[in-house]
Amino acid sequence: MLNKAEKNRNQIVNAASKLFYRQGYEYTSFTDIASESGIPRGNFYYYFKTKEDILDAVIGTRKDNFRKLLDSWNTEFATPLERLHRSLNMLKNSEPEVIRYGCPMGTLNTELGKADHPHRDDARAMFDLFRNWLVEQFQALGRDDADQLAMHLLARTQGITVIAHTYRDPEFIHREAERLHQWLDSLVADYQQ
Repeated sequence: MLNKAEKNRNQIVNAASKLFYRQGYEYTSFTDIASESGIPRGNFYYYFKTKEDILDAVIGTRKDNFRKLLDSWNTEFATPLERLHRSLNMLKNSEPEVIRYGCPMGTLNTELGKADHPHRDDARAMFDLFRNWLVEQFQALGRDDADQLAMHLLARTQGITVIAHTYRDPEFIHREAERLHQWLDSLVADYQQ
């Protein structure tokens, strides 16, 4: 059970995460976060001294949540191929948000990278987490080129989110996700022959 201070801190972090995704880190103010979280701005300083401290907490929370998601897929799905297919379903399952705002990991990494922000490498660690998980799945399928395949899949999914967001085209997400599902199946079939 969380105490009041932990609940307030989590409310601030969750509100900031949502706003950083929707508006961007640079365009989100303390006032915006206070309004979204329902925590008075004056109380923020008890939990966070700067907006960068909030960003650090947001990135940490996103990584923790993503790690838990990947762990749940490892438990829920028996084979690496099933897990890889499940990861692709994120595209379709998050379609409305992707169309409107892009990819939460991709947009934050792009914004922090352009500004050469001190938390740039921390944000990249979200991709590293996913990349390493993908590598493990491809290795479990017996692929010697697991890292190359992981990077290819990351690049394809990020490209899909950028184009779908740019053109506001949900059908594009579904078409391209289906092509990636077929690609995964063909990799396994080709490698097993």
